[in-house]
Amino acid sequence: MENKKLVVANQKMYLDPMEAREFVKIAREKIKSDSVVICPSSIYLKEFLHRNYQVGVQNIFYEDKGAYTGEISAYQASKLGVTYALVGHSERRAYFKEENDFFRKKIMACTKNHITPIFCVGENKEDYDMRRTNQVLKRQLLDVLKEVDMDSLDHVIIAYEPIWAIGTGLIPTKKEIYDTVLYIKTVLKKYLDVEVNVLYGGSVNEKNINKLNTIESVDGFLIGGASTKINELLHIIEVVLS
Repeated sequence: MENKKLVVANQKMYLDPMEAREFVKIAREKIKSDSVVICPSSIYLKEFLHRNYQVGVQNIFYEDKGAYTGEISAYQASKLGVTYALVGHSERRAYFKEENDFFRKKIMACTKNHITPIFCVGENKEDYDMRRTNQVLKRQLLDVLKEVDMDSLDHVIIAYEPIWAIGTGLIPTKKEIYDTVLYIKTVLKKYLDVEVNVLYGGSVNEKNINKLNTIESVDGFLIGGASTKINELLHIIEVVLS
C-alpha cells in the first residue's frame, strides 16, 4: 500500500472527439505525474496513452480473448499500456446489472495483467438516510473481495462513492467521509487482513477540493464530471498533490 495520494479522472462519456483532442493537447503539457490517472472513453485511448500521466479504462472484461462483442479485456488493455481499471462503478451496477461475480473476475483479471483495479462501493440515499451505510459497504466489500486471492487483494484500491452524491452536487460531511473511509479500511484489515488505499468520489470539484483534501483518512479522489474540464482538473491536481 503506497502513501501518496492518487487523482483519478473518470471522464465517462462526456467528451466529443474535438473536445478530447483539446483536452489531451493541454494535459500532455501540464500534467506530469504518475499519481494522476485519466480514464477516457475507450475510443480515445490511443490519444491519451503514453503521456506523463497514467491511463485507466472505465470498464474491463475478465476473459483475455473471445466472442464478447463490445468488451475490452484486461489483457488487451495491458498490452496498450493501460495501468488502471474501474470495477463496480454504480453506473455499471445500475444500467448494466453487473453483479458481484463479475466484479471478482474483473479484479483478478486486472491483477493478472498488471492493471490496478479501482473497486467502487457506495450506498444509495435511502440507505444513507436510514443509517445503513456501514452495513451496505461491508456487504459490498466482503461479498466480492473475500473470494479474491491475497496476491490480487494487495493491488486493489477502493473508491468510496456515495451513489446519492454522484453528479448531484451533494456530499457527506467531512466527518462522515472520514469515518466511512476509516470503516472500510478497518473492515478489510479485520476480515481479510489487507491494507488498502481508499479514494473518495462523488461531486468532487474545484470548489470543495480544498476542504475534502484535509480529510486524513482519504488517500485520493475519483473525479467525474469535473475531470472533463482541463483547468478544473489541473486545479484539483495542484491541491491534492502539492
